[in-house]
Amino acid sequence: MIHVCSLARLHDTVERTGARHVVTLLGDEDGVLRPDRIAADDHLWLRMHDIAEPADGFTIPCAEHVERLIGFVRRWDRRTPVVMHCWAGISRSTAAAFVSVCALAPEREERAIAQALRLASATACPNVRIVAIADELLGRQGRMVEAVAAIGRGSAAAEGIPFRLDLA
Repeated sequence: MIHVCSLARLHDTVERTGARHVVTLLGDEDGVLRPDRIAADDHLWLRMHDIAEPADGFTIPCAEHVERLIGFVRRWDRRTPVVMHCWAGISRSTAAAFVSVCALAPEREERAIAQALRLASATACPNVRIVAIADELLGRQGRMVEAVAAIGRGSAAAEGIPFRLDLA
């Protein structure tokens, strides 16, 4: 199972869930102290900002980031949960969770996964660039982008409430 949270709730979420894997989606300037129970090889840090269009001084999510995410979750043994976090737990991390379920459960319909995401989090607003790149890499023919558009932006919030997204 995949747990999503903000940076502020990372350590508590790892402890509460017994997770042994973490995906961080933050820029280089954001300090992240890896939780003690997470081995260095089980922590993927995708250094990017929460943008969908290029902007000076910011790192836009790119295919390499999404390829690394997909590779990481495909190597995850699933015996313990994985925690995905960004600054607020609203955009990059929810996109990563959605992409991960699409990658690990190719038989699941994109709209069903997006609806499960919305049920799990009223504030989820997956980064559209991350989703679009994954859609292309996974050969989902635009269905991932359409599914995320169908659930809408989500409720405004400064920080998302931690939630769980299941693979099945």
